[in-house]
Amino acid sequence: MERALKVSRCVGCDRPSVNASVGANGDDAWSDDRRPFPGYRQNPRRGTLAGKKVPLKIAVAEHPHTSAIRDGSIPIEGVEAEIITVKPQIGAFRRMVRDVEFDVCEIAPTTYIIARAYGAPFKALPIFVVRRFHHSGMLIRPDAGIVTAKDLEGKKVGVRAYSVTTGVWLRQALMDDCGLDASKVTWVVDDEEHVRELKLPGNVIHADRPLADMMADGELSAGVEGAAGIGRTGAPTGGWQEVEADYPDLLPNAAELEADYFRRTGVYPMHGTIVVKDSVLEEHPWVAQSLYKAFKQAKDEWLERVRANGPQNATEKKYVKLTEIVGPDPLPYGIEANRPTIEALERTAFAQGLTPKRMSIDDLFVDPDKQ
Repeated sequence: MERALKVSRCVGCDRPSVNASVGANGDDAWSDDRRPFPGYRQNPRRGTLAGKKVPLKIAVAEHPHTSAIRDGSIPIEGVEAEIITVKPQIGAFRRMVRDVEFDVCEIAPTTYIIARAYGAPFKALPIFVVRRFHHSGMLIRPDAGIVTAKDLEGKKVGVRAYSVTTGVWLRQALMDDCGLDASKVTWVVDDEEHVRELKLPGNVIHADRPLADMMADGELSAGVEGAAGIGRTGAPTGGWQEVEADYPDLLPNAAELEADYFRRTGVYPMHGTIVVKDSVLEEHPWVAQSLYKAFKQAKDEWLERVRANGPQNATEKKYVKLTEIVGPDPLPYGIEANRPTIEALERTAFAQGLTPKRMSIDDLFVDPDKQ
């Protein structure tokens, strides 16, 4: 389900169409390692007349700290924003990586890193609109004989998709902090991966029925909680229904472990990441800074309201609680503030067999301060 909201209107604006994938001589302009992957539909680059705003389709979810972007009360300098709502936002992830349907999109960071490794024609800004830690969330059957993370080895563990960011961060925590060899676990999935080009490791198998049912029947020894695993049924394109998953957590002291982990490493797991089409950044490089400034202003003003009035909903309460671990800003933006986290996710994505090559921060992110 989606709706489009015009924040502003460009009147009388002629928008010439230029094929972003064709060079001046009509040849394919993609380099060998940046060729669009199968299923990618070429979208024309959209130019503007002098003095006119650049029209951009922006698919970002409803968060307290993005609402001012969505309703237009904080404008994006030089941009005519058409806000696209996709529910759940995971549907936008899939449409972006497969069809490059939006100019700007909030996407799961692991999905983005994988897509970029396979040549996706969009690049991330250091804007992360969802954060949380992931030592918790591995639910276990009490009769499975699992006491430590190492006990997961040789067992079947359910996760919605192998590349789902929650599962990737959770595996990373168990690998780095608890000594898990994730390659010795059989990961059982019941959904397709967003990036079709992803080649799954041999220890990933597809279920023939919902993970929640398999967990209840003892076919799985453990499973990732919530929508990332055994806490839902249904497909992302049509939404899903929550189901009860009342099992103990592998790490009952996860909160302590998360605080200690952050103090030692500076790694603060991120989720929603803002990406921009390469063609937009090539034609209008200043758009990166305009987007960054607007998103940061929206977040900063939201934080001021929360500090002044207290948290008003569950999301705000979560972020206020996180300040006890990460400091006064629970949603830090920018390259340097997030360098340890970006490097950790890129490193573990490769270690978990999700990417075919290593990539640098410059490969993955535009630094808006340098635009």
